[in-house]
Amino acid sequence: MKEPGTGRFADLAMTFLKEEYADSPTHASALGLTEYDERLEDLSAERFEHRRANDLEWLRRFRAVPDDGLGEATIDRDFLVSILRGREIMHDHAMWKRQPATYLGPGLAGVFTLFLHRIRPERDLADAARARLEQVPALIEQGMANLDPALTPPIYVERAIGQAKAAARYARELVPNEVQDKGAREKVAAAGAKAADAYERFGAFLQDLQRKASGGYAVGEAVYGATLREKELLPYDARELRERGRKQYDLLAAEMRRLAKEIAGHEDWVAVLHDLNKVHAADPEGMRREYEEWTGKARAFLQRTGLVTLPPGEKCLVEPSPHFQRPVLAVASYSRPPAFTDSLTGHFFVPFPPDGTPKDEVDERLEGNCTPGIPTTAVHEAYPGHHWHLVMAKSNPSHVRRAFGTSYFSEGWALYAEKAMREQGFFEDARQELYHVEATIFRAARIVVDTSLHMGEMTFDEGVSFMMEKANLTAPNARAEVGRYCSWPTQASSYLTGMLEILGIRTRYLAKKGKSDTSALREFHDAITSSGALPTALAARAIGV
Repeated sequence: MKEPGTGRFADLAMTFLKEEYADSPTHASALGLTEYDERLEDLSAERFEHRRANDLEWLRRFRAVPDDGLGEATIDRDFLVSILRGREIMHDHAMWKRQPATYLGPGLAGVFTLFLHRIRPERDLADAARARLEQVPALIEQGMANLDPALTPPIYVERAIGQAKAAARYARELVPNEVQDKGAREKVAAAGAKAADAYERFGAFLQDLQRKASGGYAVGEAVYGATLREKELLPYDARELRERGRKQYDLLAAEMRRLAKEIAGHEDWVAVLHDLNKVHAADPEGMRREYEEWTGKARAFLQRTGLVTLPPGEKCLVEPSPHFQRPVLAVASYSRPPAFTDSLTGHFFVPFPPDGTPKDEVDERLEGNCTPGIPTTAVHEAYPGHHWHLVMAKSNPSHVRRAFGTSYFSEGWALYAEKAMREQGFFEDARQELYHVEATIFRAARIVVDTSLHMGEMTFDEGVSFMMEKANLTAPNARAEVGRYCSWPTQASSYLTGMLEILGIRTRYLAKKGKSDTSALREFHDAITSSGALPTALAARAIGV
């Protein structure tokens, strides 16, 4: 298929994308563009200032493109404007001076992605990994030069210390094991040892930074609201969103009380969940097998019911989470097939604890992945959640939509997928339904905490207590969750917000079609996921509602 759009906009878009790939080579590699595999990002202060000016110039240029003759490409233009406006809104917050993870991510994900997808022959992968590992020390030096103790929040440093330790082990011990050829493995090991030394230096630097760090994580009400309205194209501000989250929490709590009474004869759903949390696998590998079983059940259910179209050749592998993610991520995650390849294989990562985690904390993490809750997460991450959506999105001919997406659609879709599967009778008993609703009320609690944190109306510890009391999280999982909200403003609110927007789009779509049977639902599901991961207002335009 041809890239949508003609003339000036098509040329502008492709030039912009090429600049993006050159500036973010690890992102380009994740998309399957192998010509960038040997490079890492330049994260110097000078380059960040250049990016800022360049983003503003591109925003001006895309805003100047008229509608005339664009057709469907008006959506791509408006999508690019929203992305660049989102960057402009956050520019003054200067995350590159605040967030140590900025300097850990490229070297870790950039090497991990190479071996995860194995698009190239092993000799080429080994050369690319060696080249990237050799660039890690320079990246770390840039981080130590850029981070400002007066701006850096202590919680950012706390999270990064654990990740730096895991990064050193990953580079020194685990990356070389990806290579079979002895000579190539030795070269990778030598580069990995130098990278590991750099990560250890960074860890020591962070220990010192932790004593000095005094910055705040809150982006402020104005920035949060502008992000919602101008990047995500939503019709409300931070306070309106928080009120929406509170109302949804109350509605969902009523449903939780009803299900708790059905299960246990009383309405104390927190107590029911506390008891059911104890029903879990004996160890992380047992947990992974449960996730794998339910991923298979969800796919078979879709085949049987015809709720979506399953593209031929797609598959989703269920695997332990990467070692370097474990200190900072206590929930399941997903890695999509590279957008610019023919691969339809995705990776569903199960949240293993970091190496050396005490047994009592391992057990607490297993409680957060209990047996009755696993079906919902399998749906969310795999079928018809993230995996199915992102396989379908690969069919869109737009390079812009393959390269970019927003969590307000992708996470909203995955939460919508849970609801749609419940509507169709996938969950087998009230306990599984309770955990489905619990997963949704958890996202309502996220909205309340995320907005409150970033408006400066809730402290970190208050956020942790709220998530433990209101969202059924264990202490380590709650702390990891709230640390994530502090680090990634507005993202935690995307799940339930996006789901509610998608439900509204579905209502309008089915009304326009004049039917709501399985075939109409499948048509809606196939159409909206094939549009990409656009802001929901643009997704509605893409399917004609």
